[in-house]
Amino acid sequence: MGITGGIAAYKAVAVVRGFVLLGHEVQVVATEHALRFVGKPTLEAISRNIVHTDLYESVAEVRHVALGQNADLIVIAPATANSLAKLAAGLADDLLGNTVLASRAPVVVAPAMHTEMWDNPATVANMATISSRGVSVVGPASGQLTGSDSGLGRMAEPEDIVAFALRVHAASSAVSASSADLAGRKILITAGGTREPLDPVRFLGNRSSGKQGVALAVAAKSRGATVTLIAAHLEVPAPDGIAVINVGSAAEMLAAVESAQPHSDVLIMAAAVADFRPASVSESKIKKDSTGPSLTLELVANPDILVAAAQSARPGQVVIGFAAETADTEEALLTLGRAKMMRKGCDYLVLNRVGWSEGFATDGNTISVLDRAGHRVLDAEGSKLSVAHEILNLLS
Repeated sequence: MGITGGIAAYKAVAVVRGFVLLGHEVQVVATEHALRFVGKPTLEAISRNIVHTDLYESVAEVRHVALGQNADLIVIAPATANSLAKLAAGLADDLLGNTVLASRAPVVVAPAMHTEMWDNPATVANMATISSRGVSVVGPASGQLTGSDSGLGRMAEPEDIVAFALRVHAASSAVSASSADLAGRKILITAGGTREPLDPVRFLGNRSSGKQGVALAVAAKSRGATVTLIAAHLEVPAPDGIAVINVGSAAEMLAAVESAQPHSDVLIMAAAVADFRPASVSESKIKKDSTGPSLTLELVANPDILVAAAQSARPGQVVIGFAAETADTEEALLTLGRAKMMRKGCDYLVLNRVGWSEGFATDGNTISVLDRAGHRVLDAEGSKLSVAHEILNLLS
């Protein structure tokens, strides 16, 4: 359990206690700044272990490496903007940095900072970097911050951090038992959101960030698969060691899928593909002074890539589709999913509910998966990486 120097460090005590009460052994690594907010005796009493702070303590035991090597799970709560920056850069100037670098255990961070710091481009870039490396993120939540401030940046509640971290560990343990179970499989994944041009300046698009598709690519590669990623306007870095085909529109994605599908064993359509495109595209910018106070656009349907892929799949080739719906209830979501499965004809359909603040551009996901017969074969919730592994378990 890493604790860094933010006011939310007082809540880290409850996180430690939550793990201890569930029977886990907790070793606390607190930074020098963390101890300005919460006392070492408190952390030792709650964790029932000596709190480690100094990079140079127990050098003969190589403590700075041993802690990370022996860990089954690393949780950093709170994770300040500074600690996230150091994590992204791979710095090891203190005991916590060394512990993380010396460990192969899954890492969970619970960010906590003021809204302006969370929204700063530097923090956004650092979060994208650590997420692309498989670090799982819980929170932050919206609420009261230090002083009179209120907004996004509040550390997730201790019980939520404990539950989330244990789900990440469970998913990681299941994968490590068969870490090369997809060796020899060729997996084609689509990710991101397509854009349909209106003119040289504007387009019709959607809010997909590509995080879930990228997480699937990272997870599949870690399990031995050869992965090709068809990427449409990703907001996160494409993972290293994976072939990437960049596309823009639905038509370009269709062409890429048709070209690559025959050479793949599995196709996972995680991208958000536009259902419609403008009937005509202006060669010059559409100007308000030439259209008047209103503008009417005629849209035409795009080809259904998932239907085409399902129909052209060869025997034994697995096709997995995604369906993002704005259903009000879980039952309504399943009803929409079963109707869509009848139309699409794929092997599995991953359902998730989306809205103004859920589904798109978030670090976590909640899904249900239907098979060809409409049976619910999987429910998963957690970081997009842990959800990706749950989906890939269907292929094992």
